[in-house]
Amino acid sequence: MLPDGTRVTLNTATRVRATLTQAKRVVQVSLGEALFEVAKDATRPFVVQVADANVTATGTTFLVRATPQRGDEAFDVTLIEGQVIVNQAGRAAHGRSVEQFVMEPGERLRARSSGGGASDALGARLDRPKLENLTAWKRGEVVLDDVSLVDAVLEMNRYSKLPVVILDMDTIGSLRISGIMHAGDSEAFARAVASLHGLSVRMTDRRIELDTK
Repeated sequence: MLPDGTRVTLNTATRVRATLTQAKRVVQVSLGEALFEVAKDATRPFVVQVADANVTATGTTFLVRATPQRGDEAFDVTLIEGQVIVNQAGRAAHGRSVEQFVMEPGERLRARSSGGGASDALGARLDRPKLENLTAWKRGEVVLDDVSLVDAVLEMNRYSKLPVVILDMDTIGSLRISGIMHAGDSEAFARAVASLHGLSVRMTDRRIELDTK
């Protein structure tokens, strides 16, 4: 709970920094995922800084996720209730530009860039995901909805000290995965994937290895 009454729920492996003054309320999300339930204060907009974007709200509920491993300036913003305005810096033909998105409840903004500190050719797009899947981590679950094995492993590894490692990335890294897993149970995840796709699993003291048979 922040001093202004805003509630911030942090997912695992998340790093945030809050600066609240009489003039402004600013939270930086540099890594991980946070759910914001913002206290209303019309005189002090609430701004979340993530990657190369500012997410501004006065009183609302939204989810912000910073995923630099998927791109130098990768992030997601999902609006659950109220309204937020996302201003994202980018490159134009004659210098920097700012693209603005006014989001509606249920929308997710997914932004990716190719690096250099400002958004590039990969751009941003809006979609409407299943909100209960995105907040499954609050229930101790990980919902995987037709994602690549690479992304599934990245997600599962956030919750476990015993990481899953893909040995033959070129062959099996692009396999598609769907399912509901218990957050932190990397062994069950690896064995389920191996059974589904005919892979091998090798357990060591430091990691779980997935490979072709």
